[in-house]
Amino acid sequence: MHAVYFSVKFLWLLVISVLIGEIEMNIIIVGAMGAVGRTATEALAGRHEVIRVGRTSGDVQMDIEDIDSIRAMYQQVGKVDAVIGAVGHVHFGPVHEMTSANFMESISGKALPQVNLVLEGLDYVNDGGSFTLTSGVTNRDPIRGGAGAAAANGALDGFVVGAAVDMPRGIRINAVSPEVLESCREAYDGYFPGHVHVSNEAVGLAFSKAVEGCLSGQVIIVE
Repeated sequence: MHAVYFSVKFLWLLVISVLIGEIEMNIIIVGAMGAVGRTATEALAGRHEVIRVGRTSGDVQMDIEDIDSIRAMYQQVGKVDAVIGAVGHVHFGPVHEMTSANFMESISGKALPQVNLVLEGLDYVNDGGSFTLTSGVTNRDPIRGGAGAAAANGALDGFVVGAAVDMPRGIRINAVSPEVLESCREAYDGYFPGHVHVSNEAVGLAFSKAVEGCLSGQVIIVE
């Protein structure tokens, strides 16, 4: 009886610890050294083991646009509890000057690489783990020259919503969709007229909600 009681008590403590985020997780952050990736790292590194992945920096190097490089990264790191994609580039320019190659630059530079992180990573994420992708503001609040960015962001948001119902083994998937970061105000000066700028802390909290919370199939907007 005492052994049974202990086991039940331990199980409840385990469940409670998971719910309040006390169990340390192994988390891959792709793009950890970028502006958005840093917000996720700052929010999660104090409580979890973070594996920083970048093209030329971080704990592991990977070319996000090369599927073989993505596979090699997962093979090197092994099993994890969560994967965050905070990386990608898009084409900016007016539609009347856009070519199909320009359009595909946004899809292949931002949307497809993050989708591939999920498709190639399913076997490496533990039961009940999660994927968090990063989209952005331009598909809900457009700017001039931002059609390519809007298409990539919309593709990511749509993928998250649609994929959530098919995810195996209790794995969750969400997207964080931030406005322009305050830390990027100068870099994007003039490109986002009238847009608010959000703090690193606010974006970091969104990643915390996605990774440590219970949501799935959600686009977590930060604005």
